[in-house]
Amino acid sequence: MSAAITSTTLPFPLARRGKVRDVYDLGDRYLFVATDRISAFDVVLSPGIPDKGSILTQISNFWFQRFTGLENHLLEADFDRFPDDIRTHDELRGRSVIVKKCKVVPVECVARGYLVGSGLKEYRETGSVCGIELEPSLTTASKLRHSIFTPATKEDTGHDINISFEQMAKITGEELATKLRDLTLEIYEEAANYALSRGIIIADTKFEFGLIDDRVVWIDEALTPDSSRFWPADQYVVGKNPPSFDKQFVRDWLETTGWDKNPPAPELPHDVVEKTREKYLEAYKQLTGESLKV
Repeated sequence: MSAAITSTTLPFPLARRGKVRDVYDLGDRYLFVATDRISAFDVVLSPGIPDKGSILTQISNFWFQRFTGLENHLLEADFDRFPDDIRTHDELRGRSVIVKKCKVVPVECVARGYLVGSGLKEYRETGSVCGIELEPSLTTASKLRHSIFTPATKEDTGHDINISFEQMAKITGEELATKLRDLTLEIYEEAANYALSRGIIIADTKFEFGLIDDRVVWIDEALTPDSSRFWPADQYVVGKNPPSFDKQFVRDWLETTGWDKNPPAPELPHDVVEKTREKYLEAYKQLTGESLKV
């Protein structure tokens, strides 16, 4: 197992450094680099999870290439076809893509097929999620009669905030909000059906979109264990939080430490790092039918 890559220093202008991705400005396009950083409870943890960035990048590429009828941000995903000055940085192989520049829509587009997380909390308080009234007597991990669209604000720090469709329409305009709602549910339902055929339930997921002229472009990451809740279908039971393919071991361990969820977080032990890496690799293999070469 190689060491985790938790930061990059490249000879290009740094446009943005997120919780996981470092984004470099190449002039007319961006270089996206997925590091091995991992966060929980909105705090970046130490150490990273080796190969996590490669796994997330390859899962996203898998989905982008599967939805051929929808424009996405990818310009080049094959490292051997990158410009020479990028290919000298071989540590980027498998974890980087070159993407289009676009105007980012400032709303997270969330689709939910199951009731869990912040949606469950809101439902217990109000009987609805983001203004959508749901049937009574639902509980943890209940499958919804119909998938729902529950947008959220994009916050630079802390949790994104759930908003109603009407609030989203005030931000983006009603025509674009309607288009993104319909597109979000269409992608989610097709992806969820495929994933279920591979033994994975996608309980919910969030998408980001951008605009090039008036064209909608699917950007950022696609249906990864970081942007979605992946559950093993054979362990799904209504009323319980199913085990997941993402940060389960990390969150569970952190909850045992007495940590107050303010930085700095306690350092992750080796076995938690290793088990988390195995879960990410398992998600990739189960979805694609192939083992990731790392």
